[in-house]
Amino acid sequence: MTGTDQALRRLAERHGIDTTWQDWRGEHREVGLDVLRALLRSVGVDPARPEAALAEAEEAARRGDLPPLLTGTAGGVLEVPLAEAEATAPVAWRIIAADGTAREGVAEPFRSEAGTAAFRAHLPAALGEAVLAFGGRSVCVLVAPSSCHRGPLASGRLWGLGVQLYGLRAPGDGGLGHLGLIPGLARAAAAAGADALAVSPLHALFAADPGAYSPYSPSHRAMLNGWMVDPGGLPDIATLGELAAALGVAEQMASLESLALIDYAAAIPLRLALLRALHNRFRAVAPASPLGAEFAAFCAAGGATLEAHAQFEALHAHHFGSDPSLWDWRRWPAPFRDPLSPEVARFAAEHAEEVSFHAFLQWLAARQLAAGQKAARAAGMAIGLIADLAVGTSPGGSRAWSGTAALLSGVSIGAPPDALNTVGQDWGLTTFAPGPLAAAGFAPFIEELRAAMAQAGGVRLDHVMGLTRIWCIPEGARPHEGAYLRFPAADLLRIVAAESAAAGAVVIGEDLGTVPEGFRETLAAHGIHGLRVLFFEREGDGFAPPGRYCPDAIATSTTHDLPTLAGWWEGADIPLRDRLGLLAPGETAAEAEARRAADRRALWQALADHGWAQGEPPARAEHQLGVAVARFLGATPAPLVLLPLEDAIMTTEQPNLPGTVTEHPNWRRRLARPAEAMLGEEPAVSVLGALDAARRERR
Repeated sequence: MTGTDQALRRLAERHGIDTTWQDWRGEHREVGLDVLRALLRSVGVDPARPEAALAEAEEAARRGDLPPLLTGTAGGVLEVPLAEAEATAPVAWRIIAADGTAREGVAEPFRSEAGTAAFRAHLPAALGEAVLAFGGRSVCVLVAPSSCHRGPLASGRLWGLGVQLYGLRAPGDGGLGHLGLIPGLARAAAAAGADALAVSPLHALFAADPGAYSPYSPSHRAMLNGWMVDPGGLPDIATLGELAAALGVAEQMASLESLALIDYAAAIPLRLALLRALHNRFRAVAPASPLGAEFAAFCAAGGATLEAHAQFEALHAHHFGSDPSLWDWRRWPAPFRDPLSPEVARFAAEHAEEVSFHAFLQWLAARQLAAGQKAARAAGMAIGLIADLAVGTSPGGSRAWSGTAALLSGVSIGAPPDALNTVGQDWGLTTFAPGPLAAAGFAPFIEELRAAMAQAGGVRLDHVMGLTRIWCIPEGARPHEGAYLRFPAADLLRIVAAESAAAGAVVIGEDLGTVPEGFRETLAAHGIHGLRVLFFEREGDGFAPPGRYCPDAIATSTTHDLPTLAGWWEGADIPLRDRLGLLAPGETAAEAEARRAADRRALWQALADHGWAQGEPPARAEHQLGVAVARFLGATPAPLVLLPLEDAIMTTEQPNLPGTVTEHPNWRRRLARPAEAMLGEEPAVSVLGALDAARRERR
């Protein structure tokens, strides 16, 4: 290896890029030099002259440059970088806390683990932002609690339902679920004993493209999905019936409502047409109404972030509508790629009504989501809504266009090969670049956390391992041709704890897949609850008994990326994966079915060991199975059990099949009937009754 190659590897490591990794079989892998160059470019480092770039990075460390924000734990010790020239004498420091109290001291300089000069200051107990001053310099410090808000999960053994909101059904929905259905479902779930309602991601997607409907491929994680708004949500302005009659779409709505799967290509334009009609009526009366004042206050509070997103939606509709090849803003004419350009300002002024419409959608979405949380808490739920924060964002979307998110460029995030996905995964998304994120004082991350917690009692962090590292794949490479990019996990975890405490929101981290050693323990220490899935909790050839479940993690029967309980039991996923070539390499359908049969017997035995199952395992997934599994999960020490709605009603179709796009109806499943009605019937009554009883027995 040449000296230049060695310098390139050292440069990559300094910027958080792991140059080696261990695959799921335990084999050691070395990252290729071309991959390292691509990842360095993605974080804003030119790899052309690695020796010079490395020397520059080392010189910056010697200067003791301060970032805009340091983070620490209340009552703890903060390690502060020093310039070499400052490391020759004791350092006098002073901290002014958020409550105005001050703390000061004198510290001896020392060498950090990285070999650079630093000193230690003792943080106050007061939470929030503080200011640290020393040697004529000052820096902002976020003083975080030692743990996220635990709230009702600190002592209670609760349960909740997980729901794909787009798949809810109600008369007049036009073939697509909406936010206005949350209150009714929350009240029905609370009546059955639920304390939480975990909802699918509600991030802004692309209103102009009905084909971009995956909830985990957002345009902007701090904005909401406008086409999930209920057009009947402002009855003082216009009822849904009035809007439908005025547009003459009642028959089309009924036709779409009769479908088993969502027809997004028809349902989204119809929903937006109804919302545009509502917006027109709102504009006619808004200036003199309390609702108008409320909307104006919302826009003022949303500031530049809201304005930029509304402008992007209008621009995206304009460009994509005229030429489908211009879906990605990076292919727009150059002046429109810059959100601060005169051309963008001129376009926004000329299309002010369209820009206002998208701000209006954000207002209604936030309003209806808040109403859902209010209804959930009023019905007796201890937590209420649990929002879902997706792991990444589309590089062609609103957040990337705005230039405010310190995002990676030229790579996509995903996962290396593992036992479930032996070719790896490329999600086609991007995420934060660690260095630029820190240079921005972590503001984009804080903004997205606050948005997720704004109208919820909890948040689920998708692929929570992204707080410490994430798999990055250069554009044009295959999923296994990537590398891990490390993040300042200590800072991010403190920020999550601070925002969780401020919002009073519990935090769940989806920690499935390849998890770094010790990271689950780190999450637990910070009050972030991991996730334990029934299918994966094994002991030898059998299933782990309830008592072996982690008391710091949330227990669930399945996830949206796995078969439902009924689908798993009946093996509905196996012929599907076989047909699509998604079985493990070398595995036949017969072998997969034989292994599933053994797993069924093992699960039934685990249920029978506790008296929750009798006789031979049933061939079909009858409600007896659902009841037994509900009792099993209810008996675990998990602070919260989340049961997907699909498992409460024992349906076989799973919401999403990873590795597919159009080959499977991902994110298109609709409930057969309104959820409230189904929760009041069998098998849901027995399944949820068993879960509620098991949880109450162990409180």
